[in-house]
Amino acid sequence: MQPSLHDHLTRPGPKRILALDGGGIRGALSLGFLTAIEAMLRDRHGRPDLRLCDYFDLIGGTSTGAVIAAGLAIGMSAAEIEKLYLDFGGEVFAAHRRLAAVRGRFDAAPLVTQLQKHFGDVCLGSEAIRTGLCIVAKRLDTNSVWPLLNHPGAMYYAHNSRMQLSQCIRASTAAPTYFAPERLSFYTETGEETADFIDGGISLYNNPALLLLMVATLRGFPFHWPTGANKLLLVSIGTGYWQSTQVPSGPFSNAVWEWARIVPGLLGGDASWQNQLILQWMSDSPTALMIDREIGDLRDDQLGPAPLLSYLRYNVELDAAPLTTLGCADLIAGLESLKDMSNAGNREALNRIGHAAAATQLQPTHFPATFDLA
Repeated sequence: MQPSLHDHLTRPGPKRILALDGGGIRGALSLGFLTAIEAMLRDRHGRPDLRLCDYFDLIGGTSTGAVIAAGLAIGMSAAEIEKLYLDFGGEVFAAHRRLAAVRGRFDAAPLVTQLQKHFGDVCLGSEAIRTGLCIVAKRLDTNSVWPLLNHPGAMYYAHNSRMQLSQCIRASTAAPTYFAPERLSFYTETGEETADFIDGGISLYNNPALLLLMVATLRGFPFHWPTGANKLLLVSIGTGYWQSTQVPSGPFSNAVWEWARIVPGLLGGDASWQNQLILQWMSDSPTALMIDREIGDLRDDQLGPAPLLSYLRYNVELDAAPLTTLGCADLIAGLESLKDMSNAGNREALNRIGHAAAATQLQPTHFPATFDLA
């Protein structure tokens, strides 16, 4: 029997959260992990029809992660979403604007068409959403991060539950210089308002895992789920990472345009690693990564007297040595291109990398039995 949204949000017992990074077309990489996790959970529970929305009580994402999160939350399988990315990803990043400096490099119309096709008239309060959902966007005029929630206990839910899911996703994907902002209408304590929203990745939460933990546990949000290694599982999926080597050098090393080009990436990488550090510091994590040579992977450090959650992070380093280990050495020649979040021609290669990495990284023992479905 499929759990209802009410079951996911309020029934007692352990809770499970899935957090999906932003990264444009590199979402095809994260889908390699998601299809493997779904297959593993189906086998584990003896349910060939199990969907990730049956297992996870809250699914959230930023930008391309928001697209995938919403698809999973309405009951699509990971394989179905993967097929959409491979079939239609080229359309989204194909229509360049002639006046890119004014409205963004890409025409949003193909993306809007696909969102409307697959999400239709579904709104945040729709029963079509089968589990908790969080879409991370950023309000432009107030510079504030907005986790858009489908929890009936959320502040202003009575009005904002009517917000179109496709528009919320479009807002989360509105990366500056790539797509124009999305204008949303909503209610706050002052009544109805309208504002432009941009990609939630233009914040500390392109990797939204820490934000989703806060949404699930802070008193200001409606979930109020208890913490503990046997009570809360957070699974975080990345879209690829790499060590930055684009430090300006030469006669123009201090040029404003050079620093303007690389600073957003430097800050985004720092934010993701800071989220990773904090989550490893407060959790029990069999997938803990080496943060640096000084503090290691924090396995012997604990923020409190006991872990606050079980935490899993799956991602791939897009560099020559890791790709060789994964059997993808033939992709090294196009390595810099693979990092481009708008190069849709790489979607099949990225998806191949994700599947290869999942086969290496994902272990059923990572998922504690206490989080199995009843």
